[in-house]
Amino acid sequence: MITLDTVTSSKDGTTITYHRLGTGPGLVLLHGAMQTGHSNIELAQALSTDFTCYVPDRRGRGRSGPAGPDYGLQREVEDLDALLTVTGAHHVAGVSSGAIIALRTALARPELRKVVAFEPPLDIDGSNPTGWLDRFDREIAAGRIPAALVTGMRATRMGPPIFNVMPRALLELLTAMMVKNQDKAANGGEPTFRDLAPTLHNDAQIVAETSGDLEVYGAVSAEVLLLGGTKSPAYLRSALTALQRVLPRARRVDMAGLDHSATSNAAMRGNPERVAEEIRRFLTTP
Repeated sequence: MITLDTVTSSKDGTTITYHRLGTGPGLVLLHGAMQTGHSNIELAQALSTDFTCYVPDRRGRGRSGPAGPDYGLQREVEDLDALLTVTGAHHVAGVSSGAIIALRTALARPELRKVVAFEPPLDIDGSNPTGWLDRFDREIAAGRIPAALVTGMRATRMGPPIFNVMPRALLELLTAMMVKNQDKAANGGEPTFRDLAPTLHNDAQIVAETSGDLEVYGAVSAEVLLLGGTKSPAYLRSALTALQRVLPRARRVDMAGLDHSATSNAAMRGNPERVAEEIRRFLTTP
């Protein structure tokens, strides 16, 4: 059974809504960019036989409160800390930008025992620059959602290789058709790209805030599983390699044939069962 609950972030009073399912030790699943908690609900279901899974909508998304005027990494860390406090969970699995938040929370909360970091998009020596944000923000402000999505997709290298050589006008047209079709098919559960597009700014802001500070993760006391797919962009795999060098207690797993969508629900090209296997193995191994 899945239940819905809320926690109030103690610093600014923002309400964070989360799903709860399963039994066993507490595990928070923190989603990444262009997602809400529902985007990883099948991963939570796969893990719910062994863990009590708490799956929040990060601020500014889904059922949670707004990002707020003082949005930044610190606010995200405060939200996760509040959820860990109210649930008593000692494990976190963070996806993409959610993995950055999980690692930074581990720095602030040494009692956190184990962290799964799935492909944190760290900017290491310019590997993931965020200079595209100005253009993205202008396109969002003008209501040009497909154009903004193309800007973000190209910058983060999340589309297939052909997208990099396809004329931008054609790519925007195809993206507009995809957004329109998704709007028509929306079922009230899976978030739409139109709804989530503006939140990509916040995820890029987290990348920008943590640019160039790799060495701080050397103070993380929790055990960390660095998880990724062999088909993900090179900069994401390089970030895992860099973290592997500085984290005191880390292990690395590269899942063959999977990419950055691996943690998502099956309808979004994810493979939640495969990811759950690795998370379960890590969290249950002494």
